Amino acid sequence: MTIAIRHIILSANATFLLAASAGGFASDVRGIFFGLGPVARVVAEAPHVGLGFIEAHGLAFILGILMWRAQPARGWHLAAAAIHVLLGTANLIFWQLFIVSDMLLVGYVTTALHGLFVVLQMSAAISARVPDSAAVHAGPISPGYR
Repeated sequence: MTIAIRHIILSANATFLLAASAGGFASDVRGIFFGLGPVARVVAEAPHVGLGFIEAHGLAFILGILMWRAQPARGWHLAAAAIHVLLGTANLIFWQLFIVSDMLLVGYVTTALHGLFVVLQMSAAISARVPDSAAVHAGPISPGYR
């Protein structure tokens, strides 16, 4: 896999994270603060649970920005894969949220894309070569370190 292809994968990954998290964040704000939209049904009796929604979508947006700026190096591909393992697994564990909020299509699409990006990013990480000049370790530990 070429560097250009790996860069495209990171850019597509970032685009998905940015778009999905922005949409989720907007839906969260509408539901939590204004009682509108599908999230309103979930948070009506316990608005404080919205904290997790806001944090998750906000952090996904920040991660999307980082992925947009990331270089196509093995470490970034592994980080991106880990992001999608976490988010996709959370979707599956809390699938009932998609049912209760009547957002099954959103659940299917986002969870499938998380799975796709795990596969793409792991493939990119495997194909990324560590340069011959890369340090094997960070060097000796300084004497003052305990």
